Amino acid sequence: MLYGICPLSVVPVRAEARDASEMITQLLYGDHFEIIEDQKQWIKIRIAFDAYEGWLDRKQCFEIDEATFLKLNEKQNHKHASDILSLVNTSTNQLMPICIGSGIHATDILKHEFDGSINTNFDKSNLVDIAMLYLNSPYLWGGKSPFGIDCSGFTQMVYKINGISLQRDAHQQAKQGDALSFIEESEPGDLAFFDNEEGHIIHVGIMLKDNFIIHAHGQVRLDRIDHSGIFNVDTNRYSHSLRVIKKIV
Repeated sequence: MLYGICPLSVVPVRAEARDASEMITQLLYGDHFEIIEDQKQWIKIRIAFDAYEGWLDRKQCFEIDEATFLKLNEKQNHKHASDILSLVNTSTNQLMPICIGSGIHATDILKHEFDGSINTNFDKSNLVDIAMLYLNSPYLWGGKSPFGIDCSGFTQMVYKINGISLQRDAHQQAKQGDALSFIEESEPGDLAFFDNEEGHIIHVGIMLKDNFIIHAHGQVRLDRIDHSGIFNVDTNRYSHSLRVIKKIV
């Protein structure tokens, strides 16, 4: 088995082994993975954090050995950048920007020097503070950075930076945690899930106080939420139908 780590700021993971294929998620600096299929230009990977699979351009992979991979799997070794943008100085003395949520634990492996802040506050109240850093980030299908992010990528990253593991997609995240009976039971940081007419979970956001929610819809934005769903404060219409609120922590 081969293994790798992401040595660049943000790279696409695609549904198929070609540049024109749909981006299904992204790797941020320091994300590590198994290589489960090997082609000339492309490698199929399974991301260690959430077991998501997709195709990565081989040129954007830094290979590591099994011992390093297993060490990176140990949660206590994980450190994540908490500034919107930080810098690393590469082994060739070149500066490279990396974004919030990047894995600083990779700097020793890649022989980089990190200049920035690391999140050390894993209290539930910090979830909202981290979420607000993404405010106005544009929506991007498969995105996980403040320069383009989707709804479940947003919730996954906010929780990840706070040391909590969520699955990649909204319907997967909806299977985690404990369901609440009433919206009044929710606390800031809880997750709200929304479904379509067929009953499929298609959206997720983070509860705030006073019946507000922060979620990625066009951009990471603040809207009202009630028993019916999300009420868009710009259009004065409901945009999503509430299915369930889950307490993860």
